Amino acid sequence: MTEQEPAQGRAAAVPDGGENLREDAATSTTGGEPARLADPDAVDTSVRTPAERSRTFSGILVNTALANITTSYLWFALTFWVYLETRNVIATGVVGGAYMLLIALSSISFGTFVDRYRKLAVMRFAAGFTLVMFVLSGVMFLLTPEGSLLDLKQPWFWVFTVVILIGAVVENLRNIALSTTVTILIEPERRANANGLVGMVQGLMFLITSVLSGLSVGLLGMGWTIVVAIVLTALAFAHLLTLRMPEETSVAANDAHGGFDLRGSYAAVLAISGLFALILFSTFNNFIGGVYMALMDPYGLEMFPVELWGIFLAVGSSGFLIGGALISKFGLGANPLRTLLIAVVAMGVLGAVFTLREWAWLYVVGIWLYLTLVPVVEAAEQTIIQQVVPLPRQGRVFGFAMAFESAAAPVTSFLIAPIAQFWIIPYARSADGAARLAPLLGEGTSRGIALVFLIAGLILVAAALLAFLTPVYRRVSAEYAQAAAEAKMDTPAAG
Repeated sequence: MTEQEPAQGRAAAVPDGGENLREDAATSTTGGEPARLADPDAVDTSVRTPAERSRTFSGILVNTALANITTSYLWFALTFWVYLETRNVIATGVVGGAYMLLIALSSISFGTFVDRYRKLAVMRFAAGFTLVMFVLSGVMFLLTPEGSLLDLKQPWFWVFTVVILIGAVVENLRNIALSTTVTILIEPERRANANGLVGMVQGLMFLITSVLSGLSVGLLGMGWTIVVAIVLTALAFAHLLTLRMPEETSVAANDAHGGFDLRGSYAAVLAISGLFALILFSTFNNFIGGVYMALMDPYGLEMFPVELWGIFLAVGSSGFLIGGALISKFGLGANPLRTLLIAVVAMGVLGAVFTLREWAWLYVVGIWLYLTLVPVVEAAEQTIIQQVVPLPRQGRVFGFAMAFESAAAPVTSFLIAPIAQFWIIPYARSADGAARLAPLLGEGTSRGIALVFLIAGLILVAAALLAFLTPVYRRVSAEYAQAAAEAKMDTPAAG
């Protein structure tokens, strides 16, 4: 077993039958040890020291941060621009939901792609593709009258949006590859901390782009915003070409078939006891995420001018940095799954109360606290997967998890946006509705959105608390404890 591979315990055993594995990719041991899918020749961690590998990971992380910042900058700007020009939450809900739906539909292919090709090659392809799509969006914005682009009844708005969406979605291929580079480059006992740094990158992305997007749309307009996104994407692509990862000497032998290995992805998840339950638990925060996707920006834009909303959203998004920094410093504790569910309960409480009154400080503080918890959920899931899933299957497992979790957000986004637009918001703004909601939610123009947040938060709390009572929670916790103990025993031998 190479140093880069996650220590495998009984939790990582491949089930009998092996129909989903190529015989030349599976190795098995005797004496009760599990079967493993591994390729010791694909990764050579003796090429460089742990410190040198860590520096390479830092370079990849910085590059991914620039790419994510650029993608989010254009994505936030598109959302702000569409709502300000149309004042229609259906438009923002459909755009946001379409983004998550495309991620859900493409993540299996992305995971298969990551398993079948070298990780840096995958990242370079994603960067180049995103650059091409952003250039196409710029050409379309230049040639199409703005009135046509903003007419939801004409195809040009949807074509323009889809071009940007596809570029942004393909950029997410890099994030799956990034998770596998943690396994290759970072020592097992430091992976939770590395995942905390990944959370900090996400926080930096939201902090910077929320400010820049609001200022860019308000001061420069959408056209120049696209130009800035194209330039930054090109810089990230050029920097990526300078990075090297000699530890990955070849593509790890794997059992991936075709470009959309759903069967292999599903088999990889089922091969590890409790892994599907882990993904399900991680999906809880995506449920309320779909509500936020549809309604958070409209709520904020009703309270603030677009430039100020971008700044206040950046203040709230700094919670990502704090959450990621805390994980990087202290880790996730002995039971990451318990930590994950506690964070989800807290998310639900925050989602229920941070719009009980239309107070700017309450909204911003609530967003800050909520986003502090997001890296906890993401890092807990990633750490468990990196611990128990062999490297040649990690791309598909991460892709399956992304697909499953991302599907929850568009469902709630597509469902909530029209309900809020046509029923809840008009009711809350009527004289009778405002009077009925005032004792609970106070007064203001966005009490309908606040009612949606309240209900969604309470549902999330109930779901997470019920998860603590399930047998599968106890089983997954025990599986992880066992795998962690075996990994600790294997560490001296691996060193």
